[in-house]
Amino acid sequence: MRFATEEWPPFFSGALPGNGLTGTLLDAVLQRMGYAARIDYYPWKRAMEFGLHDPRYAGVVAMYSTPEREKLCHFSSALGARQPVLAFLQDQPVSVTTLADLKGMRIGTVAGYSNGEQFDGMIRSGLLKVDEGLNDETNLRKLLVRRYAAIVIEKRMLRYLLAGDRYTPAERARVLIVENIFKERAVHVCFQHTAEGLKRRRAFNAAARDVDLARIERDYWHSLGEAPPQAPRRGSAAVAPALKRRDA
Repeated sequence: MRFATEEWPPFFSGALPGNGLTGTLLDAVLQRMGYAARIDYYPWKRAMEFGLHDPRYAGVVAMYSTPEREKLCHFSSALGARQPVLAFLQDQPVSVTTLADLKGMRIGTVAGYSNGEQFDGMIRSGLLKVDEGLNDETNLRKLLVRRYAAIVIEKRMLRYLLAGDRYTPAERARVLIVENIFKERAVHVCFQHTAEGLKRRRAFNAAARDVDLARIERDYWHSLGEAPPQAPRRGSAAVAPALKRRDA
């Protein structure tokens, strides 16, 4: 079964075992259905166009569910979760405890991404101004050269990017994150909005109930040398390094 997505390590990547964590979860459910997953990678907006409308594809993976998107496709049950954070520079600090504090700030987001109903609604109403970049890597580069005051990015995606050899230790040390102003959100397979897509969604959900997705996720993080993610702390926003030093 063929799906469209973008390179989004460690969740989706052709360079990682099983096409990344979410690719591994997807394939585990599809195997229960008697299929294997084929993942094609594109920039996000093109991935959505192909995955939602091209008859060669079953759909797009993996997406947040929103009321607007419910009209575009049939969403599966949850296939993992994401934790968006606000990243900024230590030498260009921001003071943020709620989304309302972002007003007047130049913020980088990725074109086509949803960052939660409250954040997206503030953009639609004109309360927030954002600059939409091509991808998270581009936005992180723009942040480091002070094109943005902050960027919205998934927490583990940011850690994965900074851990690579494209960034110096000095650059890594400059990036801090504000946690807890965004909610952790489930992601789903977005099957095409057709009768066949609805049939596939129902079969996928039935198969997923028989797969221990939590165990597969824990095993995958351990295979990458990562601890499984913990539930975000509640209360006021917390500032933390984007990339914590690992013990020797």
